[in-house]
Amino acid sequence: MNAPESVRAILAEGKIPYHEVPDSFPLTIAVDPAHLHAMVTYLHQHPGVYFDQLTNITGIDNGLSANTMEVIYHLYSIPFHYSLALKVVLSRESPEVESLTGIWKSANWLEREVFDMFGIRFKNHPDLRRILMPHDWQGFPLRKDYQQQEMYHEVKVAY
Repeated sequence: MNAPESVRAILAEGKIPYHEVPDSFPLTIAVDPAHLHAMVTYLHQHPGVYFDQLTNITGIDNGLSANTMEVIYHLYSIPFHYSLALKVVLSRESPEVESLTGIWKSANWLEREVFDMFGIRFKNHPDLRRILMPHDWQGFPLRKDYQQQEMYHEVKVAY
């Protein structure tokens, strides 16, 4: 079995609901936010895949017409050389998902970056605060409806 087929077989064993994103590379699965923590725990602990590294977290704003946001998690298994991406789709009104800092320490700053740029909240994060923008910055710069403030502490914000 090649890597994606063995990962697919292990995903099917787990009995956690998901669906595969067609024509994706690396293999990408979409998981309901309510099942995210169970899915990543399963993938992290399963001896057949052992996804021991969270390499990146990406936020996506699908815009006002779609009214959704996404969080994409990029996982890697060092011993098996497998890559996998997990996608969760969130409501734009209250984008919130469980923090994965208890599984991977690298989630700490990655979640803070997504929070800072998109306003997506990570429940139970140990220190969810801005990391790229000043602590009192208004808005989330990578949202499609972001309106840049004209002044910041009496200094004109040039764009």
